[in-house]
Amino acid sequence: MERLKASDFPPEVLRLFDGYVHGTKTRREFLDEAAKFAAGGMTAAVMLQSLQPNFAWAQQVKKDDPRIKTESIDYDSPQGHGKMRGYFAKPANATGKLPGVYVVHENRGLNPYIEDVVRRLALLNFVAFAPDALFPVGGYPGDEDKGRDLFAKQDTKKRIEDLVTGTSVLKAHPDCTGKIGTVGFCFGGGIVNLLATRLPDLAAGVAYYGVQPAASDVSKIKAAIMIQNASDDPRINDGWPAYEEALKANKVRYEHHSYPKTQHGFHNDTTPRYDDAAAKLSWQRTVDFFNKHLR
Repeated sequence: MERLKASDFPPEVLRLFDGYVHGTKTRREFLDEAAKFAAGGMTAAVMLQSLQPNFAWAQQVKKDDPRIKTESIDYDSPQGHGKMRGYFAKPANATGKLPGVYVVHENRGLNPYIEDVVRRLALLNFVAFAPDALFPVGGYPGDEDKGRDLFAKQDTKKRIEDLVTGTSVLKAHPDCTGKIGTVGFCFGGGIVNLLATRLPDLAAGVAYYGVQPAASDVSKIKAAIMIQNASDDPRINDGWPAYEEALKANKVRYEHHSYPKTQHGFHNDTTPRYDDAAAKLSWQRTVDFFNKHLR
């Protein structure tokens, strides 16, 4: 399939798609409403298909790259769903312990894009671990729509405990120094913000276009925080002013970056919403932030 950009779609369709992937629009509602903007061969169905991820575009680090070592790690989650699994990567030539980065996926499980982010971090001399919140229901199903459906049916409180517990798995890993940060995207960005309120020993958190925590919980944040937002993302951006006010009031160390002319999901290089310049700049800022606060 030809690789399209966000600018190839009417802005209204991009907003409809954001609603679809976040559960406020059904597939039928997307198709019916997007049909108003169909033109030429771009029917509503074609637009929906074109906006879906193509994981062949995204693999920056191959699964069998000899420069890294990867493995699946199972862990117990007694306050959550009981049993969990995640994807771990480290540099193949590591001689000592390294700082850890905990990677949290979007609202459809541990897909190939997030696994690739884990491998990218390993190449940058971190140990990285990403849990699969869908493991208790069979794991990421290989289909984004099915993944979202499974995700929506999960017990939210148990899922949060599964993800909180996973940080301790990385922190205690024999290859980790015990100093960890976390990065997450979309749902995962919201989890980064939540983890910062739950984990007093978290060193740094980078939240990509994630929902904000309750202002009353911001006083619990001890980590340094980086917020990476898209300019055209009202669902997330509307909550930023109150979060920033709470961060300032509680003297939390934070950075905020908003990338012009970008959509929610701009870092995800599997979809047309990807923005190459913003993705690369935000990632460099993320890596620099972790090097500063974790080493």
